[in-house]
Amino acid sequence: MLFKKCFAALSLGLLTLGAAQAKDLVDTAVAAGQFKTLATALQAAGLVETLKGPGPFTVFAPTDEAFAKIPKAQLDALLKDKAKLTAVLTYHVVPGKVMAKDVKPGAVRTVQGGDITVSTQGGVKVNQAQVVKTDIQADNGVIHVIDQVIMPR
Repeated sequence: MLFKKCFAALSLGLLTLGAAQAKDLVDTAVAAGQFKTLATALQAAGLVETLKGPGPFTVFAPTDEAFAKIPKAQLDALLKDKAKLTAVLTYHVVPGKVMAKDVKPGAVRTVQGGDITVSTQGGVKVNQAQVVKTDIQADNGVIHVIDQVIMPR
């Protein structure tokens, strides 16, 4: 009887551990530690649940350093304007899971509805932003790290 209880507890612990390792795009970004401003912005725009959803999504994620390039007053105003913030953030998201090896130059439609321009000369760029790290995989998509916040045209 004691053996059965210990085995059941161990099995439950392993199942819980397996579930804890599963991470969606938001949890993956938060765990990376360099996307605090992005996480704050996603929360302010009400997009956390969307990016925790089934996807798949490809996210071009600006780092905290990228957000720091925006003047503080402008960034504060953006964080308070939910409609504009939502447009900016969804402009960083492409439907589907696009790995670095599958990237092709050209116009790509974003979740926001506008197009981003991907170029592959001298490294991969999304509009003016340089992709600095690729293929951070999550359960519901992939993150590519960029060095600037890109704005819808």
